[in-house]
Amino acid sequence: MSWLDRDRTIAPPGFNRWLIPPAALAVHLCIGQAYATSVYKTALVAHFDASLVQVGVIFSIAIVMLGLSAAIMGTWVDTNGPRKAMFVAALFWSGGFLIGSLGIFSNQLWLVYVGYGFIGGIGLGIGYISPVSTLIKWFPDRPGLATGMAIMGFGGGALIASPVSTALLGIYDPNSGAANWVASGDSVGKLFLTLAVIYLAYMMFGAFTIKVPAADWVPAGFDASKVRVKALVTSNHVSAKNAIRTRQFWLLWVVLFCNVTAGIGILEQAAPMIQDFFRQSDGNSLVSAAVAGGFVGLLSLANMGGRFAWSATSDKTGRKNIYMVYLGVGTVLYVLLALVGSSTTALYVVLAFIIISFYGGGFATAPAYLRDLFGTFQVGAIHGRLLTAWSAAGIAGPLIVNSFLDAQGAPGALTAAAYQPALLTMVGLLVVGFVANLFVRPVHTDFHEPEKPLVGAQAKKAHA
Repeated sequence: MSWLDRDRTIAPPGFNRWLIPPAALAVHLCIGQAYATSVYKTALVAHFDASLVQVGVIFSIAIVMLGLSAAIMGTWVDTNGPRKAMFVAALFWSGGFLIGSLGIFSNQLWLVYVGYGFIGGIGLGIGYISPVSTLIKWFPDRPGLATGMAIMGFGGGALIASPVSTALLGIYDPNSGAANWVASGDSVGKLFLTLAVIYLAYMMFGAFTIKVPAADWVPAGFDASKVRVKALVTSNHVSAKNAIRTRQFWLLWVVLFCNVTAGIGILEQAAPMIQDFFRQSDGNSLVSAAVAGGFVGLLSLANMGGRFAWSATSDKTGRKNIYMVYLGVGTVLYVLLALVGSSTTALYVVLAFIIISFYGGGFATAPAYLRDLFGTFQVGAIHGRLLTAWSAAGIAGPLIVNSFLDAQGAPGALTAAAYQPALLTMVGLLVVGFVANLFVRPVHTDFHEPEKPLVGAQAKKAHA
């Protein structure tokens, strides 16, 4: 399978670098389906006769495996190139859906854990980091814009998956027109099979259209000296092994963990959350299931737009300053959401929209922040190790929210007040992240590589 090797994907002279973002988006739009799990969450609770926490474990396992696989495979991705990584990611992600559907059809929740959670999560991690370092190399003049383009697709995946999944569930379930309809387990199983086929095709398109720049390539008119004079931006390089020994890496780990945990607190419970916030006293929801599904799509738009807009803005403001906005303003918005968010639907939607845009922006800005501090040598591998913060947040976020909600009552009978303890807990996390970001400083020269590191085929040979 030598046609998957990095050397076979080097772009020829004159290649248009703007052809690379669509290849990255093809992968990220597919794996971004992870943010649409709340669309069928209630259906799985009913199908397996399980609690919110038990079903939430599916999402948590997937996010844990995302972080772990990204950390473990980060150096492999940097060495072997994005095409091989995207190819492997497509097989794992689609395979996870296939095994997950088997678990649903056989009423075995543990198989869904293994399929969508464990195996699919490995595909998530490899797919997530596969185009990031490549785009940073293609856009050294605008690293924030580059990572925003790469990662906005992950945030926008639910924008497509949410309405498509809702429509397919309605088609696959003959009882979809009934009052207070909840999709059947059989319809969710069929949905998983459909998504497995669609996502495999699109991810393979991304894998076979991605290119890497030649080792000596630079964009026309690019002056590296203008980048190097900016605060916190280094012209040196730090290896992945040395990066995890620095204080800066662990401060960013805390920053990302706090920002992600707070965002997941809304995203993982998005569809039922808006219904619970505006539930009437007689038990009927003012927000239909279809509207709730649309809300998930709206949050996906915020997630996607925030990843691009805020990350691109960071090229002007600096990475540290933009994280002050994510965490500082986010703290205020979370307090408002918890205390007055249920007063009107419009206020609730606006607050949630901005919060999730910060959540997405935090993800997209992280690789550029790492590039500023540690250089480009093994930024993909360092990014993979940083994503273990996402793994931890994938456990903490759903666990915090679902534990509070399970203590407040049964799904379908909750109100806005039931969410306040969880949301105020997220406020505390954002404050911790804000303080951690304040302490980020340039990396000490003791951790710098002694000479310019090898890249491409030379690096592969050196690591052999």
